[in-house]
Amino acid sequence: MFVRKSPPDTVIPATEGANADSLIRIRDLNKHFGSFQCLFDINLDVALGEVVVVIGPSGSGKSTLCRCVNRLETISSGVIEVAGRPVPAEGRELARLRAQAGMVFQSFNLFSHLTVLQNVALAPVKVRRLPRPRAHALARELLERVGMADQADKHPGQLSGGQQQRVAIARALAMEPKVLLCDEPTSALDPEMIQEVLDVLTGLAAEGMTMLVVTHEMGFARRAADRVVFMDGGRILDVAPPEQFFTDPRNDRAADFLAKVLTH
Repeated sequence: MFVRKSPPDTVIPATEGANADSLIRIRDLNKHFGSFQCLFDINLDVALGEVVVVIGPSGSGKSTLCRCVNRLETISSGVIEVAGRPVPAEGRELARLRAQAGMVFQSFNLFSHLTVLQNVALAPVKVRRLPRPRAHALARELLERVGMADQADKHPGQLSGGQQQRVAIARALAMEPKVLLCDEPTSALDPEMIQEVLDVLTGLAAEGMTMLVVTHEMGFARRAADRVVFMDGGRILDVAPPEQFFTDPRNDRAADFLAKVLTH
């Protein structure tokens, strides 16, 4: 039984509990799609080495928030900083920043005509200008890291969904990002494939990778997160360490959400 300590409209500051050494800093972020506002005054810090997991019902603004961090979605107002620098709207500076914030999407977006190895090595060659042999060596190291070294010479169409997503994670890591952004990385997978991807993400978290993860996987949030952020209606309503959030949520809407998802 959940103990509700705050009324439904209470909003817990999302910077609460964050380290002062923030790798991601979001202040007063608002986002509109035409006349529809989907994010309201978002404030969030992600510290170096921290894993922040964002959860909430469908349509709560979780994925939009994640995509705003590296400007896959433009923002209407507010400030987003990565590694102490404001995220530019476009141009070469934006490309440089995106190299620091690797993105793992719901869909894998691998190039079907390239092998697994070539998919992972492509950005280091084209963007980082690594010599091809060095990029291929890096790609093999990363494929080993995600348990896909033995699939290096296959094409994406020969892999399961879980395997493709692990390759996509390796591809994101190939740019040596300072932070990994994950937007529902398991939502397109069959249930039996979800755990293999979550195991990779849990391993990265244990290694100290800074991560902002949008997910509906409550077990991962409880196991891997340093802080859990709960969103609904485009607002952050609660933020807490996972043990506190899952056993004693401070917001009525968060408590109602957990009561439903944890009993199904």
